[in-house]
Amino acid sequence: MLKEIERRILGKSGISAPVIGLGLWAAGGKSWGPTDDRESLDTIDAALDMGIDFFDTADVYGDGHSEELLGKAMKGRRDAFTVATKIGWVGFDGDKQRSAYDTVEKLITGVESNLRRLQTDYVDLIQCHIDFRDPNMETFVAGFQRLQRAGKVLAYGVSTSDFDYLRAVNADDGCATLQIDYSILNRTPEAEIFPYCQAHNIGILVRGPLAMGLLTGKFNRESRFAEGDFRRRWLENPDEHQTFLQDLGKVEQLKPLARDRTLAQMAIQFTITHPAVTLAIPGAKNIRQLKDNAGAALLPPLTEAERATLDAITPPGGGRKIWPA
Repeated sequence: MLKEIERRILGKSGISAPVIGLGLWAAGGKSWGPTDDRESLDTIDAALDMGIDFFDTADVYGDGHSEELLGKAMKGRRDAFTVATKIGWVGFDGDKQRSAYDTVEKLITGVESNLRRLQTDYVDLIQCHIDFRDPNMETFVAGFQRLQRAGKVLAYGVSTSDFDYLRAVNADDGCATLQIDYSILNRTPEAEIFPYCQAHNIGILVRGPLAMGLLTGKFNRESRFAEGDFRRRWLENPDEHQTFLQDLGKVEQLKPLARDRTLAQMAIQFTITHPAVTLAIPGAKNIRQLKDNAGAALLPPLTEAERATLDAITPPGGGRKIWPA
């Protein structure tokens, strides 16, 4: 790219990050339909070439396979990567997430497993991957702080859309980052969470800037999802299907605004230009998608007229969460 991607400091972590990183959920090979390891590794290489050196993964992405792939990509060049990973989301107990990390020792053992899969002795950012206030929250904070003192993690944060949970994790003002679902279709964080983060120097990583693909404009009423793709629930659950159809209607209203950029680029551009946001971490299954995402960082800002139209489609502070954590 002829123009360099802007970099920002990620809250009190002090980490310098490009305004667009690479989310590696899909690289795990589950939840998003078929993926190819070689293509994922090529995409990581291409990201580095573009100046995108911030990579977000988690222990549960492909049951650890996403971390293993990133570890393979980093071999012999760890210093070129800024690594963010997550721990805590073990599974579900009914409709609620559950965590097995009820002691600091168990949590530290869990993070050591993250490190082994990543083939590294430290991560730049570790994040609690539970969307609601878990009874073991204090264990996570205490464990992260012990790992921080040991140099195994440089900073810690939380991945949540729950304001009370965020404040609890940041009770001693040690939480450096928040990873949160935010997009044109979900502007709810703007009301309370973003101002709080700005006041407490908490860097914001935006997941879901493309609303799980909705804001690429590639889906319609006839769209179907592959076996294993979690988005099948949008078609199979009556309530979610109705919401899916409503979202498709909003996307159709957005398409004329894209003009000389892709809809995906406009959607990412919307998120990274909010003054509270540090970076967005859209996923990409291949280099083509990566290049399209990265192009959003090189575009001129949205006009006042364009923002007014966006506000009419999804008012500030409005919308819905697309996916929890």
